[in-house]
Amino acid sequence: MLGFVVKILSFLLFIVLQVAFIPLAIVGLILLTYRQMVVSKNLGVSQTAIEVLNSRWTMHNFDIRHDIATSKLAATVPNTSTVGLWFFLFPLWVQYKISGELFMYPRIPKEGDESLFDLVVARTLYFDRIIEPILSDAEQFVLMGAGYDTRAYGVFQREGITFFELDQPSVQQYKRSALADAGIDTDHVRFVPVDFSKENVMEKLKQEGFDPSRKTIFLWEGVTLYLSEDDVRKTMREIHDHVVPGSVLVADIYADRFVLFGKKSWGKKALEYTDEGFGFSLPFATDYHKSLSDFVESEKMSVGKTFFMGSEDKKGPFMVVVEMMV
Repeated sequence: MLGFVVKILSFLLFIVLQVAFIPLAIVGLILLTYRQMVVSKNLGVSQTAIEVLNSRWTMHNFDIRHDIATSKLAATVPNTSTVGLWFFLFPLWVQYKISGELFMYPRIPKEGDESLFDLVVARTLYFDRIIEPILSDAEQFVLMGAGYDTRAYGVFQREGITFFELDQPSVQQYKRSALADAGIDTDHVRFVPVDFSKENVMEKLKQEGFDPSRKTIFLWEGVTLYLSEDDVRKTMREIHDHVVPGSVLVADIYADRFVLFGKKSWGKKALEYTDEGFGFSLPFATDYHKSLSDFVESEKMSVGKTFFMGSEDKKGPFMVVVEMMV
């Protein structure tokens, strides 16, 4: 009975705070949008990477995923605002702290029942669920298109694992500066600037000390949908042909309906503003398991664990997080 009363009180307080915070929420949204879009464009970096950072910051503060490094990094990068995030999320945070239950956003959706609203939160958790059990067998960890990911600085940091971060030079420049400002140690990480569409990933890695004979986890999160199919296949082929068996590539692949929607929606203009756009996808409307396995096996890898997000929708899943084994 007491728990029910607490839930009701927390909900009523949320409503009062939400109404009171409307002006601040608007200010927060404007500040976040300006930082994410305009500042990112002026810096010449991806604005989509900030969406991930903001979501990971939210997950940390709502006790979904402990991530001190993200909390510190978000306070120092120039293209987001933790003040704006608090203005926008404070009523929800208070409701959560009182009731102990997540409400509206962020949430941990039931597997298969994810919506686009849950994309980054659910995706992050699914990647972690695939990687954590195999981390103890890995000797190298490669984050491809690392963006503002902080797994190398706490969540997955382990003795005996060498970390490599691959990304565009402009993104790495500002990330490394922000990491330094946040007081986050990066001595165990080797930063490798690369353009996936123009350069050989394995050659760039080897130049920085990557050892193909050591078991490696390749993390490729939030990248494939911005590349062409040729570039995705080329990268998969380079990994397969140059690493020891037992290595794993963990990636997210998007449905053609997701990419088509992105090309037609208002999000298209947002992406174009920072010179980004959608590319590769797979047909997931029917027999999505076969569509995925046919693609992965065509590059001589095998499918391990999978999380098809939104699979309960009659249109099929809108994306999958997949473990591909070499």
